[in-house]
Amino acid sequence: QVRLVESGGGLVQPGDSLRLSCAASGRTVNSLTMAWFRQALGREREFVAGITWNGGHTDYVDAVKGRFTISRDINRNMMYLQMNSLKPEDTAVYYCALRWSVPEAIPIQPNEYEYWGQGTQVTVSS
Repeated sequence: QVRLVESGGGLVQPGDSLRLSCAASGRTVNSLTMAWFRQALGREREFVAGITWNGGHTDYVDAVKGRFTISRDINRNMMYLQMNSLKPEDTAVYYCALRWSVPEAIPIQPNEYEYWGQGTQVTVSS
């Protein structure tokens, strides 16, 4: 079993930055993929960014490329999402997710991930 706990959300103004963290505990190995998803009110959960745990390969949704950076700390079992130049449309609950394999391409569908955190709210508003 794996437990994922997100932190770092909050209320910020457009143009501000936030850093989300995801702590993974329980059974963890190197051959896994982790990702950040987000879900805005009334919308479906969408892929934001993903990273392979051992190789550090990354992928991003076009809407956040150049503004968000995903990273991981293998020794601490932590994943991060540095979010810069935040926009009101980034407002959502952000979730971290994990799957036990490293496919050729980082999966972007929620049903391809086996474990989820409880989410952290990010609100971008002036």
